[in-house]
Amino acid sequence: MSPPIHLEGKVAIVTGASRGIGEAIARAFVAAGAQVVVSARKAEGLAAVAQALGEDRCHAVPSHAGREDACAALVAAAVERFGKVDVLVNNAATNLHFGPLLEVDNGAWDKTFETNVKGYFWMAREVAKHLRSRDAAGSIVQVASIMGLEAAPMQGMYGMTKAAILSMTKTLAVELAPSRIRVNAIAPGLVDTRFASSLLENDTFLQHVLQKTPLRRYGVPDEIAGGALYLASDSAAFLTGHTLVIDGGWTIA
Repeated sequence: MSPPIHLEGKVAIVTGASRGIGEAIARAFVAAGAQVVVSARKAEGLAAVAQALGEDRCHAVPSHAGREDACAALVAAAVERFGKVDVLVNNAATNLHFGPLLEVDNGAWDKTFETNVKGYFWMAREVAKHLRSRDAAGSIVQVASIMGLEAAPMQGMYGMTKAAILSMTKTLAVELAPSRIRVNAIAPGLVDTRFASSLLENDTFLQHVLQKTPLRRYGVPDEIAGGALYLASDSAAFLTGHTLVIDGGWTIA
């Protein structure tokens, strides 16, 4: 019989963790025994998460995922607080355009790619550098989206960034495997978060999603957190370069 999934003795960084999926992942990791550094741009919500999870187990570091220097500083802060980093969950994201792809302006384009793609790369690079310096195994989990797997009408720019993340995940999985660093992704479907509130409040869109989803509902953050916990843990020690789709069956319907 396999032991229960746990993260005892592990230190994790979770970006975009002030609410929604990121907060749920941080809660799941702490419950599984990890020490967690949570990060997001706004300090208020982040502090509340750390306080709720216990400041001996969870440390809040406000940081901007779309800035290279901030990513390096976040990893350094995690090492300073807990002595090391074993797991990275790249979750911070933005979506600045809802509409036809050809109508995206340059400002929205640049800001979205800086956070959703460059930020993931910068964080992965810094954590991989740290793990290699310790000659330590580790796990990187990249939160993407099913919009990176299929056409994403009206959300094309966001979908493109998520497709880039899936490509990055596969390449990093191969390149970091000799260092015993696993890299996997999660592709959630529609999940009940503030980030997705505009979609959930659009009844036409919501009914379309529910009709196409075999389970006839949208997800909740804890369901994504369970996937992240598995991928981060030693229970997934033989898994790398994989995209775990958690979408109620949307992509197979």
